Amino acid sequence: MNCRFCQTLLTHTFIDLEHSPPSNSFLTVAQLQEPETYFPLKLFVCDQCFLVQLDEVKKRDEIFNSEYVYFSSYSKSWLTHARKYTEQMVTRFGYDENSFVLEIASNDGYLLQYFQEKNIPVLGIEPSANTAAAAALKGIPSITDYFTSHLAKELRKEGRCASLLIANNVLAHVPDINDFVEGLKIALGDKGIITMEFPHLLKLIEECQFDTIYHEHYSYLSFLTVKKIIEAHELVLFDVEQLPTHGGSLRIYAKHRNDSSKPIMPQVQQLAEKETLAGLVDLRAYKNVEKRVSHIKFNFLNFLVEQKKLGNKLIGYGAAAKGNTLLNCCGIKGNQLIEFVVDASPYKQGKFLPGSHIPVFAEDQIIAFKPDYIIIFPWNLKNEIMDQLSYIRNWNGKFVTFIPHTQVYTP
Repeated sequence: MNCRFCQTLLTHTFIDLEHSPPSNSFLTVAQLQEPETYFPLKLFVCDQCFLVQLDEVKKRDEIFNSEYVYFSSYSKSWLTHARKYTEQMVTRFGYDENSFVLEIASNDGYLLQYFQEKNIPVLGIEPSANTAAAAALKGIPSITDYFTSHLAKELRKEGRCASLLIANNVLAHVPDINDFVEGLKIALGDKGIITMEFPHLLKLIEECQFDTIYHEHYSYLSFLTVKKIIEAHELVLFDVEQLPTHGGSLRIYAKHRNDSSKPIMPQVQQLAEKETLAGLVDLRAYKNVEKRVSHIKFNFLNFLVEQKKLGNKLIGYGAAAKGNTLLNCCGIKGNQLIEFVVDASPYKQGKFLPGSHIPVFAEDQIIAFKPDYIIIFPWNLKNEIMDQLSYIRNWNGKFVTFIPHTQVYTP
C-alpha cells in the first residue's frame, strides 16, 4: 500500500486492531443467521508526510449507501455546536443573502438549517440517500453524490462557487484525499473561505483514543500533515481552532494562495510548533500506542467480568462506531456481559451491533431493566448523556467510560 497523499510505500504500522466488521453495519434478526464479513483494521504511518491511514478495504460505496444509520441531528450537543458555528461565521465574515454556503457531507441538514434560517443560500453535498432525504424534508437542497474535483468543476460551470465551503468530519472519510482537496480549491470563490473540522491525531495519541479507528475513517490527521496537503493544492491555512468535539478536534480555515485579504493568524505557527515538540514529525511518537491499547482492552474485559461475578447488570448507551470498535477489539460476542445497548436513533433500534450482535433498544428499556452500570460508548458525549439519564440515581445506577482509562461516575 502506498500513502494516499505522497505515494510513499507504507512500511510502518501505527496500530493493528486485527479484523472487524464495519462499525456501522447494523444487523437485522434475519442477518444474524448469515455470514458476517470482517475486514483488516490496521493503520500505517507514512515516514515522509506522517499521514496515518487505513487501506480502503471496505469500499466507501458500501459504507455510505442508502441505509447509512448515522443522523447528526440526534445529538443535542452537536446541534448546539452547529448553531454556535453558524453564529460565529456570520459574525466574523458577514455572510448574508448574497453569499453562498456549500457543505460537503451535509448529512440530514443539521448545520445548513441554521444558515438557511438567516436567509443565506445553501447547498449540501451528501452521498447517503436517506440522510439527504431527511435534509430535503427541512427544505435544504442537496446533491446526492460524493464530492470530487469533477463535481466541483460542474458547480463552477454553473457559477456556484462557495463564499463559505464547509467540510466537517469528512476529510478523514475520503479515500482520494488529493482529488478531494483539489475539488475544494475549484469550488471555492476567489475570496471564499474553507473551514474543515476533524479529530486531532495528537489527541488520539495522547489519550489512546483507539476506538475512533474504524473503516469509515481512511485517514487520521495532524495539523502539520493537513497543512502539507492543503498547500500542495495552492491553498493556505490562515487560522486554526482547537475544539472539544469528538474528544479533541481541529477547525482549520483555508483560502486561495493569492488571496491577500485574510492575514495568517499566529495560532497557525503556534500549533505547528506544538505538534513538532510533541514529536509528530518523528516515527518514535507513533510506536508506543499499541501497548496502551492492550492495557485499556484488559481493563474493559476485567471490569465486565468482575461486575457480572458480583451479580450486577450492565448495559451500554450509544450504538456508536466507537463502541463497536471497542467491543470487537475485545472479542465480545453476544449479550452475556452487556445485556443490550440503548440508542436515541430509531434507525438503529431493533437491530443488532455488528460483530458482537448485542441488541439495540430505545431508552424506555433503561427504567424497565434498572441496570447497575451504563457503559457510555460515545465518551465524548458523556456529559450530555449523564444529564439525560440522571434518573438512574433512583436505583443507585452508575455510569462508566474506559477511554483513556476506566472512570466510574455517580449521577
